[in-house]
Amino acid sequence: MAPLRLKLALSQVNPTVGAVTENAALIRAGIDRARGEGADLVAFGELCLSGYPAEDLYLKRHFLARCADELAGLAEGVEGIAALVGFPEARAATADPRARDAPRPRRAHNSLALLRDGKIEAVYRKQRLPNYAVFDERRYFEPGTEPMVIEVAGTRVGLTICEDVWEPGPPATAEAELGADLIVNASGSPYMRGKRAEREAMFARRARESGVPFAFVNLVGGQDELVFDGASFVLDAEGRTLGRAEQFADDFLIVEFDGPEGRITEPLSDLDEVYAALVTGLRDYVEKNGFERVLVAVSGGIDSALVALLAADALGGDRLTGVVMPSPHSSAETQADARQILRNLGAELVEIPIEGAMGVYAGALEESLGGSGGLGGVTAENLQARIRGNLMMALSNTHGWLVLTTGNKSEMSVGYATLYGDMAGGFAVIKDVPKTLVYDLVRHRNSRSAQPLVPPAVIERPPSAELRPDQRDDDSLPPYEVLDRILDAYVVDDLSREEIVASGDDPQVVEDVIRMVDMSEYKRRQAPPGIRITAKAFGRDRRLPITNRFGG
Repeated sequence: MAPLRLKLALSQVNPTVGAVTENAALIRAGIDRARGEGADLVAFGELCLSGYPAEDLYLKRHFLARCADELAGLAEGVEGIAALVGFPEARAATADPRARDAPRPRRAHNSLALLRDGKIEAVYRKQRLPNYAVFDERRYFEPGTEPMVIEVAGTRVGLTICEDVWEPGPPATAEAELGADLIVNASGSPYMRGKRAEREAMFARRARESGVPFAFVNLVGGQDELVFDGASFVLDAEGRTLGRAEQFADDFLIVEFDGPEGRITEPLSDLDEVYAALVTGLRDYVEKNGFERVLVAVSGGIDSALVALLAADALGGDRLTGVVMPSPHSSAETQADARQILRNLGAELVEIPIEGAMGVYAGALEESLGGSGGLGGVTAENLQARIRGNLMMALSNTHGWLVLTTGNKSEMSVGYATLYGDMAGGFAVIKDVPKTLVYDLVRHRNSRSAQPLVPPAVIERPPSAELRPDQRDDDSLPPYEVLDRILDAYVVDDLSREEIVASGDDPQVVEDVIRMVDMSEYKRRQAPPGIRITAKAFGRDRRLPITNRFGG
């Protein structure tokens, strides 16, 4: 193959779903920058014009029409360069959608437009539509059927979109057979732990199979539960990296195939990557939804400590209010640690003791509970959490601030969280973070500071909800190392009780964990959205019926 003489730009941008005009402005700025740097071709991520995933917006013809108008306006300004822009392309209407017996056809293609010389010169349509894990593309899109190879500056460029290349074969191999010198893949590839390395290794295999270089341009930023990690790259035909963009940041990467070596950004470490994903997802949820400030109930425990750290890193301590709500069961040590964490982060501290409210509730319920021995047990424990939840939501209602809940994945799995109590809030930042990983992330974040932001006692103290005297989590749950291992097998890997027991775990413990997971489905359905970082999160990934008699 003759050396390529193409100067390629990958514009890694953070679009907002539905903000079509604003997204078009980001794309226009990227085109202008690429032209200014002498690029022949600039590529943007999958569906970057509409934002991704826009879900049922793709079913609305007026939304698709708005995207078409913005794309046409973009095309008019493209001179002296070629641009590849992802957009939802409307299909021709097949029926009146208002008719009672009208079918509900998929109304769009997931498409990539070639903009050049003031017009939309060509459109490639995604062929492989994923319908697993977090993806629902067959609900919205009709697949394309034809490969496409365009020519830019004497280079033949094959076009693909995300899933098109995740398995061997066409369209990439078909485009290589048609003479493509380079294959560009516009992606909206969401983050999960370890995904960057997996993705780059897969593209290297495709490059070697096809015998041509590959360029991958990804979206970046948070969209509800999903986080897009960027990390766009260019590989040669042997799978060697020629250029790599930043992770979790807007970036602009130029690669000259016959010029100097491109910029190759070093990947983040595992824990840095997970932490950055949580910070990015939180920051974008807050900013894109217009919140000025966040509220966190800080108990002096490890979970609220991590959420406070993430909030301060995402938004700045000056946009974080920590609320300390001691009860008679709160130890002086945990309360002191809670206050110290907030001081270390430069956050506002609000203190609201709840002992008085507990007494009022007990008095109000005394007659109704008279025959049951009064207020006690799990009722009294949950009432404390619900009092705190009510106070947090009252502050949120008054100020318009977003309440961040502090439940981790381990607790959400087994129902060790109080509905309408510590689950009350607008965004569950660590909903997909297992308890053992919570500890790892706090230790890691402390190691990056000159002085620990979280007092060591918070990490070393046995975890407790502090809802009754001398309470510890391991009174009700297996040790978290055991629990997280079983949860990973049952929730993520979908293994049966027998398969998990065969790996060496105690049969009764496995039985108890499975029962708790199954019984808690109704709680998880009522939990706020949270950031996905694992291969299977509660929400888009895992969808089980609440009424369900299949036991493990």
